Amino acid sequence: MALSSLSPPSTALTTTTTTNATTHSSIPTFYFSTKPTTQFQPNHPLSLSTSSTSSPPISKWRTNISFFPAFLNKPKDTKPIKEELLEAIAPLDRGAEATPEDQERVDRIARKLEAVNPTKEPLKSDLLNGKWELIYTTSKSILQIERPKILRSRANFQAINADTLRAQNMESFPFFNQVTADLTPLNAKKVAVKFDYFKIGGLIPIKAPGRARGELEITYLDEELRVSRGDKGNLFILKMIDPSYRVPV
Repeated sequence: MALSSLSPPSTALTTTTTTNATTHSSIPTFYFSTKPTTQFQPNHPLSLSTSSTSSPPISKWRTNISFFPAFLNKPKDTKPIKEELLEAIAPLDRGAEATPEDQERVDRIARKLEAVNPTKEPLKSDLLNGKWELIYTTSKSILQIERPKILRSRANFQAINADTLRAQNMESFPFFNQVTADLTPLNAKKVAVKFDYFKIGGLIPIKAPGRARGELEITYLDEELRVSRGDKGNLFILKMIDPSYRVPV
């Protein structure tokens, strides 16, 4: 089984920040050392002079210009992309009925979702923990497409506990096979997977061979949906069904 920085230049122009608490956008604000009668000098487009005799000419002016407007950092709404993705995979029997064109479309939408992933370090997130149901994959071994349909697993699940670095894959009827694995983080979103025990029918334990290993990268994660990619190029899309589930140690 496969497991599924612009410091502003030191010139007369300096930058300050004023934030509107309601809109979270930057509002230009100008500050003067005296109350000026303002006029531009033709040869100095950025100079300001004043008729005031009580203070020297203004040598500095400040403007609140945000180099990175707040709206640029606002998280994008992932809901429309998720809906598009779910709509695309709904008729594909978890991927078993997907044509190459279907697979290309699903992969394209998945990449759009991965580009707006709100969880940058999924292995450090509690959102990862729990039991997930596989709703789409390109893995032929998991889909069991070489078997008659009546002998294929009706559903597949994957559980992960990031705190104990354990994972578990489970099949439903008709065979209820399981496999557990140890996870070794390779970075903040990718793990090496080493399977340790298979359970035939969910009951009979068999030690996994040493070659039973792989890698898994979590490319999108929120409280509802997870997208992962395996080291063999397979795509896995799962939905959360039980965040309280714990993988056997």
